Amino acid sequence: MLPSKLASACARAVAGVMLVGTIGIAADVQARPKPIKPPVSNSEAREQDSRTFFPVVSPLAPFPGLPSERWTGVYEGSSYQIEVPPNWNGMLVMYAHGYRGTGPELTVSPPAIRPWLLQQGYAWAASSYSKNFYDVRAGVEDTNALALAFSSLTGKAEPSKTYITGHSMGGHVAAAAVEAETYATANNPVRYNGSVPMCGVTGDVYQFEYLMNFTLAAQHLAGQGPTTFPATDFQAKLPQIIGTLWDTYPTAPSAQGEKLEGIVRDLSGGERPIFAEGFRTSLQSVVLGTGGQDGSVNGILADSLTGNLATRYQFDTNKAMSREEREFNDSIIRVVGHPPANSIRPDGLRWIPVVNGQFNVPVVSIHTLGDLYVPFKHQQIYRRNAEANGNGDLLVQRAIRAPSHCDFTYQEQVEAMAAMLQWEQQGIKPAGDRVLDAKAVANPAYGCQFTRNDGTQNRAALPACPGS
Repeated sequence: MLPSKLASACARAVAGVMLVGTIGIAADVQARPKPIKPPVSNSEAREQDSRTFFPVVSPLAPFPGLPSERWTGVYEGSSYQIEVPPNWNGMLVMYAHGYRGTGPELTVSPPAIRPWLLQQGYAWAASSYSKNFYDVRAGVEDTNALALAFSSLTGKAEPSKTYITGHSMGGHVAAAAVEAETYATANNPVRYNGSVPMCGVTGDVYQFEYLMNFTLAAQHLAGQGPTTFPATDFQAKLPQIIGTLWDTYPTAPSAQGEKLEGIVRDLSGGERPIFAEGFRTSLQSVVLGTGGQDGSVNGILADSLTGNLATRYQFDTNKAMSREEREFNDSIIRVVGHPPANSIRPDGLRWIPVVNGQFNVPVVSIHTLGDLYVPFKHQQIYRRNAEANGNGDLLVQRAIRAPSHCDFTYQEQVEAMAAMLQWEQQGIKPAGDRVLDAKAVANPAYGCQFTRNDGTQNRAALPACPGS
């Protein structure tokens, strides 16, 4: 999500058109479905622009044993919370929350590491954002607006340094907030000193490509189509899809469901520990609940963005395509995406802000290996983009052995934040995990270095780290 992203997105689209004629072609398969091109609107009007939201002011009680000054209210259409400890060190941490659904009420909440921040002398602030849905643009620009208003709202001095962190969609906010394109185009620009995206959508629009591929593959494997895009019959057929792909939902996939597992393994980051456990969690319902949507991201975009012309669906880890895989690839519906749906805009950030690895501050990112919703693949995309832009040395990534989304212990989150702060303030670069070395990622011990099982989460059934 950077100045060069539009060109690279168009290049990928062109590559996809070229690849569709070669992927999965089998001599014994004579006909392939004609790619479907969703209608493209000539208007920039989008559903998000007509929605109405209401900020809710939530009380912020003192944390037991940690005195502080606290402020709550509404600022520029967003509710907010701010907290400053008595031993304030002059620095501020902005917290970006995750996806809050599609309702009209805008709510705000403190960061999970609130007590640690206060103990260490950091002030923190959080915005509800002025809009719900997957509106990362609002998340970035409204969080920035609150950071800029910190002094006027509290009467405190301007912070000497400002950092940002967030979970899930908020991880997307935290990653995008330090990108070059954000500094160049966002309303309310803030120069952050460092970032800690947690379980974040750091591959930006790949998230919607992944969900589309997951659900289209599930419907096709179940013999239920689809024959159109969007697959408007998906939710009506979901009981049959589940019945075909699972013997016991979601813990025991059928033989056909194991093919979906293989497809999702490949789409989500490849062979790795804890993926199988993640595939068997209740997040299946969250992912399948997105089936049948178009590529406008619930009206965040004016047009349908996502396509699958270049996608190779594979049932196993063998990169050679079997006859069954070729037949599947030849027969599944193919959709032409429309990258200009998320073009650079003249009035602020793109509607889905980009994360293209163009940043110049320390970033420490953590992600669980079993996350089925926002998959580990995002970390691999983030690494490739950072290295392509010469910023690989500014990105440290840590893999956590847990099966669900944002499934972190308190200690894992504290250690990530502390590592970034020490790096930025003292120049001591923290350790991290390699995310692009397929052999390292597939090692049964991968993720052990930074996983902290402190008894607050149910990880007892997971494979133990070797030697533990």
